[in-house]
Amino acid sequence: MSVSLDTPLAFHILNGFFEANSYVKKCVFNGFHSVPLPFQTLAYLPYSSFEASDADKTVFESLPTGPNKADYPHLARWYEHIAATKGLTAKTAAAAAAAAAASADDDIDLFGSDDEVDEEAEKLKFLFVPGYLVVAATLCTTVGWFPHTEFCINQAQRLAEYAAKKANKPKVIAKSMVTLDVKPWDDETDMEALTAAVKRIEMEGLLWGQHKLVAIGYGIKKLQINIVIEDDKVSVDELSEQITGLEDYVQSVDVAAMQKI
Repeated sequence: MSVSLDTPLAFHILNGFFEANSYVKKCVFNGFHSVPLPFQTLAYLPYSSFEASDADKTVFESLPTGPNKADYPHLARWYEHIAATKGLTAKTAAAAAAAAAASADDDIDLFGSDDEVDEEAEKLKFLFVPGYLVVAATLCTTVGWFPHTEFCINQAQRLAEYAAKKANKPKVIAKSMVTLDVKPWDDETDMEALTAAVKRIEMEGLLWGQHKLVAIGYGIKKLQINIVIEDDKVSVDELSEQITGLEDYVQSVDVAAMQKI
C-alpha cells in the first residue's frame, strides 16, 4: 500500500485524534505478522509518547497540504507545532470548504433527522464512512499507528453515550397557530349555537383557543376563532371540511392567518 494521506477522511481522522493527543503514538507489534490488513492493525499496541518523534515527522510529510484551521483546528495546531520543533517546511493549507468532502455520507442520518445541525453527531459520523479502515491501515503502515486501538475505542464510547442521550431527548413537535373565519348563512343564524357546534369538533392534536364575533355588514357577524394544531396530526383542510359540514349554521370557512410556533 502506498503511503498517502491525501483524502479529507484522513484529515478528519487525524483532527479527531489530535483533539485529545499532542503527538503520534509509537507502536509495537505483537508478532502476528501473518494476519492480513486491516485486521493486522488490531495487533498494534500503543505505548505513551510525550514528545515529537520520527512518527510525527512521517505523518507530517505524508500530508499533501497543510490542514485548514477552520476545518481541522486540532490537526492544524499539531502541524504548526511539528513544523516548528522539527524544522520542517509547512505546506499551504487547502481552502476551508475542503472538509465538506470528508463526509461522503452526507445523506446518512445516524440518529434520526433533525432540522438543527447536531455538532456531536457530525464529530462521530466519520466512523461509519466506507474507507475508514483503508485510511487507518495506511496510517498503520506509515508510522505503525492505528487509530482504532485508542482513539476509536474512545470515540465508540462517546458514540454510545451520545446515542443514549439522543434517545432520551424529547422530540420537538411542530405546531402552528391558525385563525379561522367561519361565516354564517345570514343575520338570523344563532352564532352562539354555531360557535358551540364548531368547538365540539375533536381531532387529535387540535386545541381550540379564543374566539370573537366580527361584524361583516348587513347585521351579519362571522366567527373568528384561533386554534393550535400539531402539524403532523391535523390537516387544516380536513378541519375546514368538518366545520363546513355544519350545514345548518355555516356557509364557508377561510384561513385568515397561519404561523408556525
